[in-house]
Amino acid sequence: MATVATGNTNNTNSTAVAKRKPVFIKVDQLKPGTSGHTLTVKVVSSKTVKATNNNKPGRSTMLLSRPLHPTRIAECLVGDESATIVFTARNDQVDMMTPGATVILRNARIDMFKGSMRLAVDKWGRVEVTEPATFEVKEDNNLSLLNLWMVQDIVKDSKQLKSSLGG
Repeated sequence: MATVATGNTNNTNSTAVAKRKPVFIKVDQLKPGTSGHTLTVKVVSSKTVKATNNNKPGRSTMLLSRPLHPTRIAECLVGDESATIVFTARNDQVDMMTPGATVILRNARIDMFKGSMRLAVDKWGRVEVTEPATFEVKEDNNLSLLNLWMVQDIVKDSKQLKSSLGG
């Protein structure tokens, strides 16, 4: 059986996918459960909360399909001129999050942890160090300090009170 090649060498179907221009937002515009954010932030502080070596003695790595790498997690307070939020940095991201550094977070998402918002960038996103920003970080508006469980309870209680009063 022979393969027949078509004479059309111009492949018009392989058009380049146009990349969407990133829309930079401010920290105070972040909402729970949202993703795809692009932000420019300054690192205020960074604290390592977990540094594990997965190659523990007595642990068999022969049965695992992929090699284990040390896991590092740092909680970093980042912000811009509108607000601050805790950013959870993982592995290589930890090295970039030095206090005073300005970073661009691409495809960032908001995770909820114990009722508070945390900013994170997973494998589909990107963290890149950029030139120092000129803005002053507004540290007195920390979105991660808002306990949204309490806010939801207050809203629910006020609705119940309103309905019991006939209003």
